[in-house]
Amino acid sequence: MDYYAILLPLALILALSKIFVKGCGKVGLPNVVGMLLAGILIGCIRYIPGQQILTPVTLEGLGFMAKIGVILIMFSAGLETDIQQIKAVGVPAVIITMAGVITPMALGFVVACLFHGGFASMTRETVLTCLFYGTILTATSVSVTVATLKELGKLTGKVGSTVISAAILDDLIGIIVLSFVIGLKGDAQNAKNPVVVLLLTLAFFVFAFAFGFLVHKVFKWLDGRYPHHRMIPVLSVALCFFFAYASEKWFGVADIPGAFVAGLILPRNPDVKYIDRRSDIMSYMIFTPIFFCNIGITSDFSGISAQMVLFGVCFILAGMVGKVLGCGVSAKLCGYSADDSLRCGLGMMARAEVALICAQKGVDNGMISSDIMPFIVVLIIVTSFLTPVLLKLSFRKEDATQPAETV
Repeated sequence: MDYYAILLPLALILALSKIFVKGCGKVGLPNVVGMLLAGILIGCIRYIPGQQILTPVTLEGLGFMAKIGVILIMFSAGLETDIQQIKAVGVPAVIITMAGVITPMALGFVVACLFHGGFASMTRETVLTCLFYGTILTATSVSVTVATLKELGKLTGKVGSTVISAAILDDLIGIIVLSFVIGLKGDAQNAKNPVVVLLLTLAFFVFAFAFGFLVHKVFKWLDGRYPHHRMIPVLSVALCFFFAYASEKWFGVADIPGAFVAGLILPRNPDVKYIDRRSDIMSYMIFTPIFFCNIGITSDFSGISAQMVLFGVCFILAGMVGKVLGCGVSAKLCGYSADDSLRCGLGMMARAEVALICAQKGVDNGMISSDIMPFIVVLIIVTSFLTPVLLKLSFRKEDATQPAETV
């Protein structure tokens, strides 16, 4: 087999993704949208008769590299997660996060049930499928929100601190839920006991953080002896791959929670910014574009029926309403004003790469249909446009000279 043939699609992915990312930046869209659009364009090559660019061999190679990409993306997300930030808000962050996870997940589950035969004819497999659709909607991306609040001078205020803290917890809880739901997968003869899955999931996190305590000591010693040495980020990526393997192989949990937890362990490291910068170069230059472009390349729009379009629209609405309603109402119950409660809900509405990662994991495990992927992209685009616009409108009533409220 001519494995060198993968070099041409790789060149197309890297070149076109950067061009499209640049274009999306001009109109305020997240980078991930540019990479997805580049992938969809490259995927059109498959329909050219006799083409030798996207062959089964090259697609298999891209799929393998995409799996490495998602692990590195989740590792980077863990590195950028600051657990200490949650202390700035305290209990309200936990309550808002839980409501912001449960509400969209419940709405997504209900919508999926209605379009998968209704509640009366639910089988175990159908319940897991609908549950996974709900899990996709738990993810939040606050990059757009942070940029908007920073522009308005509200990033360090009550709303800004709450949204950032809730988003940190949101990722962590969402990863745990994802691990649990994937762990339940199995046919009727090989069905997994939910209690066993829960215990294995908890066992993994106990193992990870116990082992992580020792890792922290080792990295702290290495930092003192070899500060800013390239060995540090290399060993960090090795830790990421080890945890990803251990979570999948030993505990029956998906690989991406392992990568995420590996990143969570290292922020206490004094060299964490150096680790993040070095690992991000490798990820963003090669593997991240491959992952998102591969989603676009493998997207098949031929199976999208009128019913699927209706389901997709309802699914998108459930994702948007679920975050605004769940986070907004819980913020109000925590003593926030009506305006600040609405802003918390709007700030948590945006979605990006984590939603795509969750959806792709479901497709890879045969739990959901790949037909949902275009609607995830639409959800990202719509929320990326609406979140900053609605947030700015919500602050319009305030006096421009009034200092931001602090926690």
